[in-house]
Amino acid sequence: MWKSLAVALPLAAVAFAGGARFGSQPAPVESHVMMSELCGDEAPFMAENQTAMHRMMSDMDIAPSGDVDRDFSAMMIPHHRGAIAMAQAELRYGRNESLRRLAQEIIVDQQQEIAVMRLALGQPSSPSTITATLGFRLN
Repeated sequence: MWKSLAVALPLAAVAFAGGARFGSQPAPVESHVMMSELCGDEAPFMAENQTAMHRMMSDMDIAPSGDVDRDFSAMMIPHHRGAIAMAQAELRYGRNESLRRLAQEIIVDQQQEIAVMRLALGQPSSPSTITATLGFRLN
């Protein structure tokens, strides 16, 4: 989990510094490099990550419910899903074995944490989350 936090916290800081605002649409994530300038696997990797970031920031923009626990989970679950999507892109396009292993750990850790948040709120976990978390399917 600490490894995930070491990656997630700087990403969150960058995302919020990029202009995410409660009650409005998140600011678009802009790149200093044109996609056409990227080569090889870099362009699809960056495109997938930008899509994940936009979706994550949009899904995290919630209206307060009056229940801190529910609001925390409503924001953190999309944050974790964004981390999963970015880690999946690393597995698809990355070549550094240490980072690929970290990406695998991030996926497992974030899925487990999503399941914990959903269970704490009395929400059922999806079968795919339970399978990924436990390593086997419940029947």
